[in-house]
Amino acid sequence: MADITKKALAFSLKELLKEKTINKITIGEICEKAGLRRQTFYYHFADLPELVEWTCYTEVESVLKENRTYNSWQEGFLDIFKLARKEKYFLLNIYHGVSLELLQNYLRKLTFPLLKKVVDEVCASLNLDDVSETDKGFIERFYTVAFVDIMISWVDRDMKEDPKDIIDHLSPLVKGTIPNALKAYSCRN
Repeated sequence: MADITKKALAFSLKELLKEKTINKITIGEICEKAGLRRQTFYYHFADLPELVEWTCYTEVESVLKENRTYNSWQEGFLDIFKLARKEKYFLLNIYHGVSLELLQNYLRKLTFPLLKKVVDEVCASLNLDDVSETDKGFIERFYTVAFVDIMISWVDRDMKEDPKDIIDHLSPLVKGTIPNALKAYSCRN
C-alpha cells in the first residue's frame, strides 16, 4: 500500500513537472493532483527533495535491471540516458528549478552504487584482495563525478548527442583504467 501511495505522489510530481519547474511546485499541489492529504505526503516523505530523489531512484532502478556489472555497465548507463531523454521534461524542470548541486547529488546517489558494484567485481575477478576500501572508494568517487558531469554536460546541450555515442566514448576509458588503477593500488600495498 505504501508503494502505491508513493507512486501516486511521484506520478503527480511528474505530471506537474510537465508544466513548471520544481521550485514552482508545492506539496499541496502534488497532494491535490494525487487525491491525497498533505498529512499522507509527510507520512512517506520528509520533503519535496526526498520525493524527487525517490522518484529518480525508482525510475532508474526500473531500467537498470541486471546491467550493473563490469561487462554490462554500458547498457545500464545507456538505459539511464534513454530514460533521461524519455523523461526530458522531468529532468529539465528539476535542472532549471533547483541548484546544480542538488541535481548533482541526485545523480551521484544513482551512479555511485552502480560504479561500486563494477569496481568490486573487477577487484574480485583480478584477485586483488589487498586493495583497500579507501582506494576502491576513491576510484568509485572519481568515476561517479566523471559520469555525473558527462550527464549534466549532455543536459546542458539539450540532450542532442546520441547517448550511444557518449557510451562508446566512455567505454574504452572505463575498460582500461579501472583494472589498471586497481592493479596500481594493489602494487602499492
